[in-house]
Amino acid sequence: MKVHLAYGKDGLTVELPDGNVTVVEPQYVPGLPEERAALLEALRHPIGSPPLVDVLSPDDTVAISFCDITRPMPNDRVLPVLLEEIECVVPRERVTLVNGTGTHRGNSDAELRRMLGDAVVEGYRIVTNDARDRDSLVPVGTTTSGNDVWLNRDFAQASAKVLTGFIEPHFFAGFSGGPKMVMPAVAGLETVMRNHGARNIGHPNATWGVTEGNPIWEEIREAALMIRPRFNVNVTLNKAHAITGVFAGDLLASHRDGCAWVKQTAMRAVERPFDVVLTTNSGYPLDLNVYQAIKGVSAAARIVKDGGAIIVAAECWDGIPDHGSYRELLASAPTPGELLTRIEQPGFHAPDQWQVQIQAIIQRRCRVYLHSSLADDVVHQTHLLPCGDIEARIAALLSEYGPDATLCVLPQGPQTIPYLAEPSAGDFPLSAPERPGARAAHGRPR
Repeated sequence: MKVHLAYGKDGLTVELPDGNVTVVEPQYVPGLPEERAALLEALRHPIGSPPLVDVLSPDDTVAISFCDITRPMPNDRVLPVLLEEIECVVPRERVTLVNGTGTHRGNSDAELRRMLGDAVVEGYRIVTNDARDRDSLVPVGTTTSGNDVWLNRDFAQASAKVLTGFIEPHFFAGFSGGPKMVMPAVAGLETVMRNHGARNIGHPNATWGVTEGNPIWEEIREAALMIRPRFNVNVTLNKAHAITGVFAGDLLASHRDGCAWVKQTAMRAVERPFDVVLTTNSGYPLDLNVYQAIKGVSAAARIVKDGGAIIVAAECWDGIPDHGSYRELLASAPTPGELLTRIEQPGFHAPDQWQVQIQAIIQRRCRVYLHSSLADDVVHQTHLLPCGDIEARIAALLSEYGPDATLCVLPQGPQTIPYLAEPSAGDFPLSAPERPGARAAHGRPR
């Protein structure tokens, strides 16, 4: 059987055995027929909030957080509509766009133009969050766990904060979008490191699809509420990155509805674990580097047997990123087990330790192979095993595990989050609930 994997910009087709193979994909939801109309409908008839224009005043200074290059957020289709609506009330010279890089690297001018479009780049003030530049940050409060929250100064000091983003399951924060567009998106390094510390990462509720009771997400929510966001705009996407739903309005209410929609369409139950799981990191831009590819590995780890194997296909055109101490931390110990021991020592803190910790926890249970554009020696630096030929590697693994060996394929990577069903539990329904924006083509004209 042929399976097309989300890999880089063009994808990758592999020929797999016909027997004992299970392909798990998200429920397909077609894109909204009129995205602009859906966005306007959501901005004018929001969830738990007055319309956007009614929560702004001409005297406001507006700061809008937006996703960086590591996310497939269609900023170039969402922001122009949002900005047009904002400018009905607030002049554009009082509007600032804040690139929510979190602890990632900044984006080049060419990347910003690709993400936002030339008209937005040339027409608005844009600042990039630099989590390591303390002079660009200001304190806004302390969480109940004692985490001092430092945020980008331009964002924090604006009178009206507007969050934009997209919602998908997240491997330790439950879901993306919503309050994550405050912290970690525009937060300082120390704030993010404490939230992403080893104890929180190791908590059983710090996982895909869980928010309430998840110490990471609950602190993210607490930090976001400190600055009282005026409005939230989240979208959901299908594998073609078409917008399938728009969830806008009150931060918590709109994000909650969006998460419920995503849980229905993106999480899939399987009856038993597999010997081998082939996954991706959802293609471009999500599979730009090894750091991001661990998300695809984490999705596969939920359904692989102890002692099994994971193959992740991720192009990794950006290699091993240099932000934080990710590269140095990977090189600081000879094995994943020794890395985990070091990270879990009391008092240990290092930027990006969370990604290394999750990788090491998974590698304690199974082998992890990486198919990418990187040379084998570079892959070995990450403690992953290079996989040049996916088909040959799968054939060898299935032979190793015996005639009854099982293979699962996640062609869209973490766009689909599989989980082991309880014996009495069924899968999610085949038809998804109605989504905001579905009737937007009939929205009231302005």
